[in-house]
Amino acid sequence: MKYYLIVGEASGDLHASCLMKSLKEVDKTADFRFFGGDLMAAVGGTLVRHYRELAYMGFVPVLMHLPTIFKNMAACKRDIVSWQPDVVILVDYPGFNLNIAKYLHKNTQIPVYYYISPKIWAWKEYRIKNIRRDVDELFSILPFEVDFFEKKHHYPIHYVGNPTADEVRNFRKEYSENILQFKTRCHLPADNRPIIALLAGSRRQEIKDNLPTMIKAARENTPTYQLIVAGAPGIEPEFYNQFMDPADADIVFGETYPLLSHATAALVTSGTATLETALFGVPQVVCYKTPVPKIMRWGFNHVLHVDYISLVNLIANAEIVQEMFADRFDRSLIANELAALLPGQTKREEMLKGYRVLQERIGNDVAPDNAARLMVSLLTAKAHNNG
Repeated sequence: MKYYLIVGEASGDLHASCLMKSLKEVDKTADFRFFGGDLMAAVGGTLVRHYRELAYMGFVPVLMHLPTIFKNMAACKRDIVSWQPDVVILVDYPGFNLNIAKYLHKNTQIPVYYYISPKIWAWKEYRIKNIRRDVDELFSILPFEVDFFEKKHHYPIHYVGNPTADEVRNFRKEYSENILQFKTRCHLPADNRPIIALLAGSRRQEIKDNLPTMIKAARENTPTYQLIVAGAPGIEPEFYNQFMDPADADIVFGETYPLLSHATAALVTSGTATLETALFGVPQVVCYKTPVPKIMRWGFNHVLHVDYISLVNLIANAEIVQEMFADRFDRSLIANELAALLPGQTKREEMLKGYRVLQERIGNDVAPDNAARLMVSLLTAKAHNNG
């Protein structure tokens, strides 16, 4: 069968490439065409546009690049209609992808599958109308989304497992370095100091806003620990040098999983990194600086439809990790929370127990394999019924 995939950022490229590998296992005739990235291209098929041409974040960058965005949307629609795939698989990136879904529903008979459903439970819940109308099958990687879509909105979805959990499981099976080997390989001071990992986000603004306070907070109560920053892909070391003194912290690139394997505790911005940190069993404090903190706190309490900002707490539906954002983003508060998570502290053991609950909720399904089997089964049944 012919599969057309659309992603808009690096994480989508990763998840889509894993799905493509799984689809090839289930469907030996699988043929791919996609708006995607290097990882998808490595699996095989035709790369029509790279996600770097699509990925504009924030109101002003989007406004400045509207002509390019509309041009890419139009090109995508034409290319899909010309190729006539058996299915279009959308991966996250809702602003672009829901527009494509609307067009396909209105103008073609091509089924639309959504892998990694849009996070409308946090923001823009009205998009459920578009999803219900334009998306044939929705595949979720977050267990709490089942209740949101099925119970609240009466829209059936498929929970297929969590790909981040798959990636962490696979890494932990293969990884065997001890802490000194890790430090030596990464050209770090090869001493016996335990590690505090600092994961300050993947975007420049996040790093600029969060990293200086994270370093100061980590240094406050943990002078005998080695601070190691997980450098984000695509951001040069020189950018980090503006915000950190080599005497205070070291940095590694492309080593986030090995770093978490050896960390005693961590300070982490919100996002997938909070889930990765929990799956490695590393106690953490979630830190996220926002503009106008008091207004942001009011907005969180009265506008957003969620109780938490971290995936760990959202999945567990409980406050397992402390979320120091908006008006709680304070060096002393963060330092105190971190100190309470060091070995021997009661709060550390409580968090590790909470992580076990999190793991149970996620389950052990291999997300891309599960999704691929379901997709091929649904498409085969549809072809049989139409035939």
